[in-house]
Amino acid sequence: MKKFYGIGIGPGDPELLTLKALRIIKESDIIFVPSSKGKSLAKDIVKEYLAGKRVVELNFPMGKENKINYKQAAEVIYKAFNEVDVACFLTLGDPLTYSTFIYLYQEISKYGIYVEIIPGITSYNAAFSRIKMPFAVKNESILITDKNIDLDEINYIDKIIFLKANNKKDIIKKLNQRGFKSYYVKRCFLEGEEVLMDEEKIKKDEDYLSILISIKE
Repeated sequence: MKKFYGIGIGPGDPELLTLKALRIIKESDIIFVPSSKGKSLAKDIVKEYLAGKRVVELNFPMGKENKINYKQAAEVIYKAFNEVDVACFLTLGDPLTYSTFIYLYQEISKYGIYVEIIPGITSYNAAFSRIKMPFAVKNESILITDKNIDLDEINYIDKIIFLKANNKKDIIKKLNQRGFKSYYVKRCFLEGEEVLMDEEKIKKDEDYLSILISIKE
């Protein structure tokens, strides 16, 4: 049976791949990776495991509408199965959590290809390990979002994880008024990693690969 795998490779440290993810990478005839502006962070993270492997970059420009690119990528993958039996797609974090793979999977499914998904460590799980605080304890309510929210509706939320906080200054100010303390983890488990707790520094940083964590004190 021909198989296509969506593999989560975790937040950035190649040692945080699961054993199953590593095995499937080694068994795959072709490895597809997402690329933006000619660069593939996923490829760079696992490069030590790709020696001798056929790697194909699929172009998904970051911050752009990629609907057409997903369709084209699915066609490329489908045609590849004329030559091979096993292929995989690598994605940062987990394949089903705010991932490019979600949209690619929707298109691949139209071709009737058997797909298996290998979960990975999410960026926010990794970030909590860096600030050394529990992600969740009993009876806590947690909100994970990639958009700005109505902060007047968070009365029963204990922790908020912003994967893309576009208006940090306003968010932090309003959350402070509601008794939240903010932490900022950028480039988690990657070169240039930094954990910030100084709110003025947090407000100024614009790194795309960052997470804002707000915890009710």
